[in-house]
Amino acid sequence: MTYRPPPRTYFTEPTVIRRDQALLSLWGDETSGQVSDWFYVSSEEIHALVFALPPGGRYQHSEDYRTVYRGDVCYYVLQGELTLHNPESGEVVVAQAGEAVFFQTDAWHYGYNFGNQELKIWEVYAPPPAKGGGIAYAKTRPNLTEVRYGQDELLGRWPAAQHEAQAKSSLRVIRTGDILWRLEGGKRQTQVGLFISTDFITAGQIRLLPGQVAETESHAGDEILYVLEGRLNVFVPDGGTWHEVNPGDGFYVPYGVSHRYHNVSDREVSFFFAAAPGYLPPNQPER
Repeated sequence: MTYRPPPRTYFTEPTVIRRDQALLSLWGDETSGQVSDWFYVSSEEIHALVFALPPGGRYQHSEDYRTVYRGDVCYYVLQGELTLHNPESGEVVVAQAGEAVFFQTDAWHYGYNFGNQELKIWEVYAPPPAKGGGIAYAKTRPNLTEVRYGQDELLGRWPAAQHEAQAKSSLRVIRTGDILWRLEGGKRQTQVGLFISTDFITAGQIRLLPGQVAETESHAGDEILYVLEGRLNVFVPDGGTWHEVNPGDGFYVPYGVSHRYHNVSDREVSFFFAAAPGYLPPNQPER
């Protein structure tokens, strides 16, 4: 199977992407393994999808599908347990549901599902394929010919060498204690937890209590939401549109468009978000 580029999206206004409207694609070939993808957005600024691996499933790399990208990548584990492996360095990390993994340009990566249930990952990265990220960049890189399955140099020195290994690591698991917490808004303060924030992308999670309404916000970048639980409503003042986003649905907000989150239900709402390239409002510099 020859390489196929990922789908593109061309949304120009705030848009709900229902789970059954996500663009389906099959990644990989017989050598790399094949992965089922659901693409929610692939704009000029951000790329976001869900992918799945069955129990015992894995993806690696092949001549046409090289798993080494240009950009900052965040994997959020929706379901199951992810084992992620850098075959160049031998690093191996494990992330559970509710945790994230972060890696950057030129980090080779293989994914494995050693669990007993389907593994589902919400993946966001920037720069996106439209700006030369992803597989388009991978095709320009030398192919990996030697695979390491562990870091033998750490044997006999563990856990004494733990800090040394972390300093050199290309794969970073973001657990609860690693989240950067913020309180955003004036009178309507919202608790926001950031998994990553770089020059290219900011990604995190927001929870809204029953009846809670957030302050109106905008970002110096495109934003994509993915609802984890509950029923999220989004109000867009410009045009006065009102949107409902349910678990498994996404919501796309173009650069600079003001919007406000509402929980009008009696259940907590939880959703993942990512904005690229800038998180703060336009004309407010990132610090």
